[in-house]
Amino acid sequence: MSTAGADPLELREVLGPTAFGTTRKRFWELLWLSSVTDFRMRYINAVLGYFWALMRPLLSFGIIFLFLRQILNFGGKIPNFAPMLMINIILFQFFGEATNQGMRALASKEALVRKMQFPRMVIPLTTSLTAAMTLVLNLLVGTVLLFGFGLTPTVGWLALPLAAIILIVFATGVSLILSVAFVRLPDVGQLWNVISRVLFYGTPILYTIDLVPSSVRNIVMLNPLTPIFVEVRKAVFDPSAPSMVTAAGSVGRALSPVALGVFICVFSVWYFIREAPAVAEAL
Repeated sequence: MSTAGADPLELREVLGPTAFGTTRKRFWELLWLSSVTDFRMRYINAVLGYFWALMRPLLSFGIIFLFLRQILNFGGKIPNFAPMLMINIILFQFFGEATNQGMRALASKEALVRKMQFPRMVIPLTTSLTAAMTLVLNLLVGTVLLFGFGLTPTVGWLALPLAAIILIVFATGVSLILSVAFVRLPDVGQLWNVISRVLFYGTPILYTIDLVPSSVRNIVMLNPLTPIFVEVRKAVFDPSAPSMVTAAGSVGRALSPVALGVFICVFSVWYFIREAPAVAEAL
């Protein structure tokens, strides 16, 4: 019996779970679809929808501003203190939201994690991109409110979207590390709550870098978030404020937190790729 023309049986390699999946096109399509769906679902059942996301930083700003100005009598000598505080809180609340939700992303999406061909990195990136969408809307509203504070637009305002992009990249890097670490050790959640609180007070958000005592300024200057808030203040709110280089005393010291932030982002991608195949077994 002739077997001419029959296709021989072939053994095909079955790829295991990976961080990026099989193709780049599928990866980006899944990421965008997941992020848009997550953003819609987050606010679709709320009566005020997106405005709840806007009210959180604005309410925090109002409470903190009243406490600092009316009770502690702080900030009166800082130019444009109120609008600066508002933008700072919007930026840091994004960082807190992106990292806290990104940390729990893999654990909360166990069904997707267990799918062999689903790109694992889409899951934490979705939470970061969703938080970034909220940040963009909040900054648009915040920029409009700057006019209400009497500020006049300058070229320096272009530094705000650039700072937001840098913050998004850094928050995403931290989220990648936390998402895998949380699966391995749930106690990471409690530890990160403490660290994020320390970062809030260890970043020039409620105060300015020139008010930090010299005894602890070196510690604050090592914080990768510090350059973002220092440069936003100088570019948007007070051109006479010290730049990161001036505050650090040298270019090398000013670049130290930047180098640390870059290292964290690069390490996060490497660490996630290495750990991605074993995430399902750890859940």
